Amino acid sequence: MRWCLSFPRPIASTFGCALRATGVLALTAAALAGCTGEIGDGGPPGGEIPTPEEAAEVGVSGARRLTAIEYRNTVFDLVGIDVADAELILPTDERTPFDNDFTTQISSQALIDGSDLLAGEIAAEVLASPELREKVVSCEPSGPDDEACYRTFVEEFGRRALRRSLSSEEVDAFVTHFMPHASQASDFWVAVDSGLRAFLQHPEFLFRIEIGTPVPGLAGMFRLNNFEIATRLSYFLWGSTPPDWLLDRAEAGELTEPAGIREAAEKMLEDERALSRLARFHAMWLSYEQIPAGGTLAESMTTETNALLGRYILDESRPWSDLLTAKETFLTPELATHYGLPAPSNPEGDWVPYGDSGRAGILSHGTFLGAVAKFVDTSPTQRGLLIRTRLFCMTIDRPPPELMVNTDEPPQAADPDACKIEKYSMWQQDGCKQCHAFMDPVGFGLENFDALGRFREAEVDKPECTIDGVGNLEGVGSFDGPAELGALMVDSGEVDACVARQLYRYAVGRSELEEPDHALIERIVGEIHDGGEALRLDVFIGDYVASEAFQLRREEEVTGE
Repeated sequence: MRWCLSFPRPIASTFGCALRATGVLALTAAALAGCTGEIGDGGPPGGEIPTPEEAAEVGVSGARRLTAIEYRNTVFDLVGIDVADAELILPTDERTPFDNDFTTQISSQALIDGSDLLAGEIAAEVLASPELREKVVSCEPSGPDDEACYRTFVEEFGRRALRRSLSSEEVDAFVTHFMPHASQASDFWVAVDSGLRAFLQHPEFLFRIEIGTPVPGLAGMFRLNNFEIATRLSYFLWGSTPPDWLLDRAEAGELTEPAGIREAAEKMLEDERALSRLARFHAMWLSYEQIPAGGTLAESMTTETNALLGRYILDESRPWSDLLTAKETFLTPELATHYGLPAPSNPEGDWVPYGDSGRAGILSHGTFLGAVAKFVDTSPTQRGLLIRTRLFCMTIDRPPPELMVNTDEPPQAADPDACKIEKYSMWQQDGCKQCHAFMDPVGFGLENFDALGRFREAEVDKPECTIDGVGNLEGVGSFDGPAELGALMVDSGEVDACVARQLYRYAVGRSELEEPDHALIERIVGEIHDGGEALRLDVFIGDYVASEAFQLRREEEVTGE
């Protein structure tokens, strides 16, 4: 059985979806009801009509397909199976830099075929394991025709898979279509197999579909119901389906008021899945998903960065900018030796001070320093570009065609034995320096650290090419190494707004932002700063999910009716 997936982005208040039968399941009215949002509304949406100021902060949203990682997380939380091959079977998730930009997601034959294949594999693995069967079906079937137990399975698993309560008509449809399979095979679990396959190919499983209720007087504006809010919250903070306790709160209508949503978010941030999601956000944002190092060294580098994120952001609720100036880091003995820092006594790793090494914070980590390695070495241009675009949110356009160079080859100089500082000279050339002056001098200030995060005094295989490590942050000041660069970035006062913008992009699944998005971000960050504090991600998250904008969606330009 396969779901035919074809609906527009952004979604309208209703859209079509059909189930293509493979001999067992035909299109049903209940299936259509699930697609149009006529059931499982999580109670009355509540909430007053937003003020003009609040309405002006609501960005466009659309149907969002689960990314391969979200699919993997969701299946694991539903049935306890790690679908490690999901990224190979499902459609590729484009990076913008995040993998969840709904404007790049389309329904495709690859999605239909991939979800069909995975649904079969998952169902077969569940049925082969008594432990997994018990996780999926809470009752003990009395025989192949135990309709009551099957209804319990459909109601409970369906709520978790579709992230809302099912209507009685939907439950009846599953019973009508699949219980005969159990009777024919004299095996109750055959019907469970069919039900699992249907749920795991359902449009509301594969896509996060938000419909809501029209807001009076504001065409194109819709208020989400409690289940839709729970889903939006859970995939933002965990990258997975809402847990039962959050669905219970949604069903009880406890996610209507900002305080209830904020409280749920605070509880979710205490779970280890929040750190995993936060770590993934940083890895995609700062381009270190793939680390040049391998083996246990790469694992130690990832552990180092994740330990800093978990401690500073979640455990101690520090300003995000403290990540740039941290005076200690979490090292294993192997990674400490690699960096040339004192080794911890604990073989499993421990916090080690940087001392006078010139290192500080995340800019000193092997993850970050190896993020944009090029030509088997560091690239001052790419490092500077990364910092300018990802941490300052600066837009640096590609050069015009007449000034383009072959970026697949390292920069050349008249002297083939020239040092790197002579080869990377476009920041001093007319026609190029307008952009490169913002990038290359930043990268030169990190040149004492190679693509694996080790300190060096000269270029690779060129001892005569000593590195002075002096860089310049245009308009801010000069620096030498990660510690001084991080301090300058904090002093610039420009990082907080960019960090908030990047996290918001990740939350809404859209890279290109519009006026409403900027208005919301600027207000929240401004209120935090007005309170005399630097940006803390947990505070920003709490203020964002408690905003009116989090409970609303906009599908087009909103106008008064």
